This record gives sequence, structure tokens and C-alpha cells, in this order.
Amino acid sequence: MNIRNLLAIVLKWRRAHLSANQFILIISFLVGIFTALAGLLLKWLIGQIEHFLTQEFNVTGANWLYLVYPVVGIFLTMLFIHYVVRDDIGHGVTKILFAIARKQSKIKLHNTWTSIAASAITIGFGGSVGAEAPIVLTGSAIGSNLGRLFCLSGKQMMLLVGCGAAGAVAGIFKAPIAGLVFVLEVLMIDLTMSSLLPLLVSSVTAAGLTFAVSGISPVFEFHLQDPFQVTRIPAYMLLGIACGLVALYFTRTMNWLEGIFRHIKSAYTRLAVGGIMLSLLIYLFPPLYGEGYDLIHLLLNGNGQSDWITAMNSSLFYGHAHLLLLYLVLIIMFKVFASTATNGGGGCGGIFAPSLFLGCVAGFVFSRLWNIYDVLGLSVPERNFAMLGMCGLMSGVMHAPLTGVFLIAELTGGYQLFMPLMIVAVFAYLTIKMFEPHSIYAMRLAQRGDLLTHHTDRSILTLMSMDSVIQHYDQVLFPDMTLADVASQAAGSKNLVFPVVNRQMQLVGAVYLDDIRHLIFRTELYREFRVSQLMKEPEARLSVNDSMDVVVRMFDRTRAWTLPVVNADDVFIGFIRKSHVLAVYRQMMADYSTD
Repeated sequence: MNIRNLLAIVLKWRRAHLSANQFILIISFLVGIFTALAGLLLKWLIGQIEHFLTQEFNVTGANWLYLVYPVVGIFLTMLFIHYVVRDDIGHGVTKILFAIARKQSKIKLHNTWTSIAASAITIGFGGSVGAEAPIVLTGSAIGSNLGRLFCLSGKQMMLLVGCGAAGAVAGIFKAPIAGLVFVLEVLMIDLTMSSLLPLLVSSVTAAGLTFAVSGISPVFEFHLQDPFQVTRIPAYMLLGIACGLVALYFTRTMNWLEGIFRHIKSAYTRLAVGGIMLSLLIYLFPPLYGEGYDLIHLLLNGNGQSDWITAMNSSLFYGHAHLLLLYLVLIIMFKVFASTATNGGGGCGGIFAPSLFLGCVAGFVFSRLWNIYDVLGLSVPERNFAMLGMCGLMSGVMHAPLTGVFLIAELTGGYQLFMPLMIVAVFAYLTIKMFEPHSIYAMRLAQRGDLLTHHTDRSILTLMSMDSVIQHYDQVLFPDMTLADVASQAAGSKNLVFPVVNRQMQLVGAVYLDDIRHLIFRTELYREFRVSQLMKEPEARLSVNDSMDVVVRMFDRTRAWTLPVVNADDVFIGFIRKSHVLAVYRQMMADYSTD
């Protein structure tokens, strides 16, 4: 019995014995298991590679191999992607958002494993990025492909993509609540009763399996330095604002640098530029090597200057304790360069870990400066503020304050600081929102009109595609044709408008049946009128690359009922009828709203 026959039997049994909701719960359970295993595998691979390469490093001075490993890692990743994957696997969360909005939640099968291999090589060899976004793409790809395997509907596929993402975040961070909230805030999948349970099942399953394998302790050990005090609220508010500004710097600088790398056509030139930049930065600032979690552990648990100065181990700054704050400020400035150089040069990784890393350092620096200058005559605990900074950067970079709050609380076990976490998250989010309306994941899709949001009307328009509403024509008119030719086409057609094109198939006008109805039945005039005399310019022209939001606005502006669609060379593609757009919209609204 082959796989296809076995699948047919399973589907037949499922239809006979299980409801759609019950089956989704089973699949979401499997998604949770597979994503947790994928996360554990990725973390193990990164740890093994990093330990093998750096275990003999000297902590009292710079290590020249920092100049070599990152370039080798990016080069190996580039070869793997070019010769094995042969597809772009970067920007994992952005790819998920695009798949939901434009590809009916279909993610390619290879994404279930290629991101694991590529990011393990990149990060293990020192790439200054995170493993979380690749594993989120992996989890979503697992959910998507299980949905396709069992022939599920578009809405069910979208839910399983969300289950994969929720399971990935829950598993790799041991944070089931954060996994659920991440899907709602970042992937913008609306919460209904039918979607809540599958998301929870995937999150809890992935987290539970990770707990069973690696223990129940949080990812980052954290010991509360001081409990929440109302008198420190101004400091929390200012920390949130500072984190929002650092997040703005991170977002805009990353977009600027990525634009530079995109304009470099040669892959080997990108490798050279990115590899050299990354290697030099890691040589000067070793905490930029890999995910940087060692520095996070240090700042969350250090007990004074004697502990904190170990952050400068293996660097040129070793032995210069008075330069610690300058060292950390420079790390804040250059982390975005290291992360962008990693991906721009050909590596594979995400910005979860860079956001946590940057937030921890920023929170620590903020608290040290606050205490040095005795702001308001009130000291603040450095360890607490390092943890709160992680929440602020996460909230600002991802535009996801709830994700920041729950993720950091679960990552560190810092539930005693829930109120400060909320304050910092809100102020960080409000600060960056003043300058950037969309997160670093969503801004490019938003510019193209490919972003799904919680605004139901806009979400439906985003899910609609031009192909679903374009009416293609087998016959066209030419300007030198006669009224007889128009009558011949009209006789065998239900259309009320006919395209007029030149010999290059470029649109030059349109003939509207309502305009010539008084002529079309007068056969004696058939040779008297040419199409060039009967046609007129349409009220507007749509581009085949326009979003549905643009289409609807154009119909509203022109008050037309039919508009032509052309490509970049003005070649006629087809017509879009307003009535057809409304019919497709109503049907998708009904499907989208069904609970």
C-alpha cells in the first residue's frame, strides 16, 4: 500500500468519525510535538558547533580566530542555500506573514528543515543573529504542510501556520503564553473560540515536551534584586522611552543596511563585505558572537563590578574595567551592524535574540547611568532593569507589547515584576509607534499592500488576489475594425465593454456597449463607423501589480463599474468588474467570519 492510498484511507476514516474541529486539535498536537523537536535539535546543533570552535579560547586577550569563524560560517551557509536549498530562506517571520496574506498559507516543504541547517551553521560559527525566527518559520512550515497533506481549507491552513509559530516560540523559549500571544500580535491571526484551543494545544505541547527534555528551569536564570516599588515608576517610564528609541535606531539602521546589501548583486561581494564587517566587530566585541546569551546571563545575575567586567573577556578591552560602560554602549551601537552583516552577507538568522540581547544591555546601561548620576536621588537595581530592557526592546522592535511582557516573564521567571514589565512595554511601544507605524517584520509588506491586519475589511482585501477578480478576454478589438466587427463580438458575448488594443496588444481604449446601443442594430451603418470612432479612454487603468485596496479606492474615486488591467508595458491583461469584486469580497467575508 503506497502513501497516497494510506492517506485516502485516513481521510475517509476522519470524515466518518471526527469533526473538523476535533481533527484540527489532533493536527495541532502533532504540530506542537514536531516544532518542539525541531527547536531542541537546532539549539543542540548550535551549542555543539559553538563549543567545538571556541572551547580553547583565551579569556585574557583577543582571539584571532574571531576573524575567521564568522566568514567561514556565512560562506558555508551561502553554499548550502545556493546549491542545496536553491531558494531564499531569510526573513522567516516576514515570509510567514506573506504566505498568510498572498499564498493561501502555503509554505514550501523544504522550509521544515532547511532553516534549521542554515541557521545552525550561521550561528554556531558566530553569526550575530538568533535561532528563533528560523525555528518559527520551521514550525509554520510544519503546520502548513500538514494542512496540505490532509487537504484542509485555507482558513484551517492559516490556523495551522499559527499553531506552528506558537509551538516554535513556546518550545524554544519555554514560554507557552508568549507563543499564543506572539501569533495574535505579530502574525495577526484573530482570536476566536475555534482558533484558541488549537493554538493553546500546540503551545502547551511544545513547551511541555521541551520541559520534559531540558528541565523546567527558565531559559535565563534570574534572581530578583528588589521588588516592585511605586517610587521607581518614573524610572520604568523613562526606560521604556529609551528602549523605544533604541528599537527605532535598530529598525531604521537595519533597513538602511539591508538596502545597501540588496544593491550588491554579486553573492561573493556580499559575503566579503558582510563577513569582514562581522568578523571585525566580533574580534573587537566578542559578546556579539552568536546569540549573545552568555552576556545576558551575566547581566541578569552579576553581583557587581567584579562580575560585570568579565563581559570584556577575550577582547582588546580586557583589563580596562573603567571602560565597561563605553564597551557596552559601543555594543548597543554595533549590534545592528553585526546582525545585518550576518544575514546580508549570506547567513541565516532572525532578530529575536538580537532584540533580547540589545534590550538587556540597554537596560543595564540605563540603570548604571541612572545610579552614577543619582537621578531623582533614587537608585535602581541593575539586574532588574537589564531584564526589563529585554521586554522594552522586544515590544518596540516587534510592535508587540504583550509578547514582550509574557515572553520576558516566562523566559526569566520574573513574574514579580509584572507591573514594571507592562509599564516598560507600553512606553517602548508608544515611543516607536510615533515614528514607525509597522514592525520590522511587517513594514515591507505594508508598503506593498501585502500585510494582513486585525482590521477585518483590510484583511479581506489583502487575502483577495488580482487573479481572482480579473476577467480575461479571448477576443479584442483593433482601431481599424468596423462596427460590424463590434456587433459580431457582442452577439456572442455577455460583456458590456470590449478592449481596444494596437498590434503590440497595448490598450488604447475601450468600447462600451451602452454607448453604441443606438447604432449596433442599424446594419446599414456597419461599414460607416470604425472602432477608433466608437472607443473612448477608460476612467482609469489598473496595474496588474496593484493591491486590492488600490483597486477598491480606484472604483470609489472614478465611480466606474468596469476598469481595465494592464502590465508595466501597458499590455492589456483583462477587465475587473466592480460587481465581481463585491461578490468575491462577500464570499471571503463569509468564509473568514465563520467560527
